[in-house]
Amino acid sequence: MKNLHFKDFFWSSDLTCMGGYDAILQYLSDGRRICKEVEEFLKARASIEEKYAKDLLGLSKKVCGHNEMNTLKRSLDMFKLRKSVAAIFLFISCFLRELQFKSRFYPSETENVSLSHLQLAQSMREEAKKLEEFRERQKEARKKTEQQMDVLHKHKSSQFKKTVDSKRTYEQKCRDKEEAEQNLNRNTNSARLMEKLCTKAQQAKFNAEEAERLYRQNVTSLAKVRDEWMREHVNACEAVERISYLRNTVWTHLNQLSQECVSSDEMNEEVRKSLEQCDVQEDIAYFINLRQTGDKPPAPVVYENFYSGQKTPTVPPPRIPPHRRGPLPDPTVNTSGEAVYSTVQDAGYSVIQF
Repeated sequence: MKNLHFKDFFWSSDLTCMGGYDAILQYLSDGRRICKEVEEFLKARASIEEKYAKDLLGLSKKVCGHNEMNTLKRSLDMFKLRKSVAAIFLFISCFLRELQFKSRFYPSETENVSLSHLQLAQSMREEAKKLEEFRERQKEARKKTEQQMDVLHKHKSSQFKKTVDSKRTYEQKCRDKEEAEQNLNRNTNSARLMEKLCTKAQQAKFNAEEAERLYRQNVTSLAKVRDEWMREHVNACEAVERISYLRNTVWTHLNQLSQECVSSDEMNEEVRKSLEQCDVQEDIAYFINLRQTGDKPPAPVVYENFYSGQKTPTVPPPRIPPHRRGPLPDPTVNTSGEAVYSTVQDAGYSVIQF
């Protein structure tokens, strides 16, 4: 496909028409707004990344697997306390001055990710700054172009009007000259009239020549103004070519995001490698050797029937009180010689007397 350029498609056959220039001016105005929107987007994304990084940085300080042991602890330490001195020094020197971050420990995996996102946020802000500078340059170029084009347009319109007027005058003078010459050729009888017509024809010829000279001069001046206006118009068209810059800016932004994903995956891969070294049976054996309390479980509890008379060593025999009441008396035996009413066999006897 053939490359297209703004400068080739915003002309008009009418020298005084400003339609193409107005379209370019509107495009410049829209471009400034679009650049501002992309710039604000990058800044907002940078703020999100920075907040996310700070939250991760705070999370990396929390305890994670503090009481775990052996190989799993080493994996958790790799997850939270992976040694990466170069990374911590790089990020502290470049991006953590504002946070006044100071640490004597190696950064955790989570901390490394947070630092990486801080770097990403800083890169986004730098791209936003570049875009802001580009937008300001566009603003200044638009302002300068607009001022120059306004001056040239006024000059061009004025010169075009003068040229059109001088052309009209020139044409009229040429018609006057032709008319004078025709009158001179028709009237040849009177010498006095011939002299008068000759003088008039000469004057008409002089006026026509003067009008032609002025007309040529105006055309030449208009051509110069037109050339200058066309050059400025081309400059205005070239000034609006922001598509390439915005495309490269967004491309760079996506490369930064991709690089962040790659970096995060590399950090996660280190943790995965550590987890591959985690031996479950070894950790079980390690904990057993460290904290074991015995290898025999307690004996089962046996059911004991209360009435079986069985005695266990743990239950002492019942103790008989020293002064126990004697057996109950037998109502059929009378030891006092008195009548026992509960044993009376008389069916008509009753203790109730009427």
